[in-house]
Amino acid sequence: MAMALRCGYGATRELQSLRSWEDSRPCKLTRFAVTNELRTTRKTKPVFDRLKLSTEQRSGELLDRLERIYKDGMLGNNDHGLLPMEPLWAGPVFKGKPMRVAYQGVRGSYCQEAAVRAFQRCDALPCEGGMDSAFEALESNDADRAVVPVENSLDGVIERNYDLMLRHPDLHVVGELLLPINHCLLAMRGSEKSAPAVKTVVSHPQALAHCQQRLTALGGEVEVEAVDNAASAARFVAENRIDDTAVIGSQIAAREFGLQVVEEEIQDDSSNTTRFLILGKPNNEIKNSTSALPGTKTTVAFALKEGTADLFKALSIFAVRDIKVTKIESRPHRENPLRTVTNRNSSKCYFEYVFFADLEASPTDNNPDCVKRALDQLRQISSFVRIVGCYSTISIVS
Repeated sequence: MAMALRCGYGATRELQSLRSWEDSRPCKLTRFAVTNELRTTRKTKPVFDRLKLSTEQRSGELLDRLERIYKDGMLGNNDHGLLPMEPLWAGPVFKGKPMRVAYQGVRGSYCQEAAVRAFQRCDALPCEGGMDSAFEALESNDADRAVVPVENSLDGVIERNYDLMLRHPDLHVVGELLLPINHCLLAMRGSEKSAPAVKTVVSHPQALAHCQQRLTALGGEVEVEAVDNAASAARFVAENRIDDTAVIGSQIAAREFGLQVVEEEIQDDSSNTTRFLILGKPNNEIKNSTSALPGTKTTVAFALKEGTADLFKALSIFAVRDIKVTKIESRPHRENPLRTVTNRNSSKCYFEYVFFADLEASPTDNNPDCVKRALDQLRQISSFVRIVGCYSTISIVS
């Protein structure tokens, strides 16, 4: 039995380490593996076909999904609900419709969990056509917000989403969510309360790497197999009722596909956390939709006239004003990738970069305009400066 699994948590798949893993690892044809032949011959379907359906056609599916998410999350069938009882951001109230939130990947992914955790009333829209599809959904007004992962505490930065933020200048960061990653062992529900016998464990290679100790404890008789997408594997196991196979996935995948959570938090490092950014459009603000907290963080992108050598000057602009630079990230300057410096006797070529900096200023500062003045001075030594967003941070890390 052959099956091609789509990449749901598309961000992780485009990490450098996973790209090299995919290129070097010979693909074998199993019920969970994706062959190179299937990858190249698979027809690409339109990303937003479901969004173009009429309201009548979508209403039944939408209400069923929302009812399931609300009942399982808000009310909860266990000791701790998936969704917060209080909203992190209040969803808009207009004609009884929830906020449309696009996320990268498929149902059952951690991106979906981030979307439903960030908004109390949310129509979470999966975007399976690539990492840029969530950006396109927001830009084309098919969604009101987009939730994208940008960094994991163990695996580092998801560089592709930083590049996409540069390519979509009309989109701005309106919120930030820190989501602890709870890797669960999911399997078919058995007739008894005890966990079913598991012969195979499948998941994304990143999740498998996070759970090495638990996988080793399962013993050598359990086969471990990597797949492109854990959420799609969970759905496949549920739909085909494969009772000897478990999937390492999210709690929301278990609820979406009716699987049993055999064991929770099987990751080696309990501090495993992913940072998500919530994107919006300035001309897509809905009345009575406000953030729960005032903006406390500013993300700015800039390129320096004299290149990386002047980075210390940029950072000193913030330091003298007691503005904390909590993160700095560099990406290739695609519009001007190389800079040549010619002296009398020689010339040198340097790579050019765009820097992302996260800034925090104390709300009790005597100078409330310190960030604005710092950015005005930064423009004097920069070829461009763009404010990516001013927003608050919501942390679900306990």
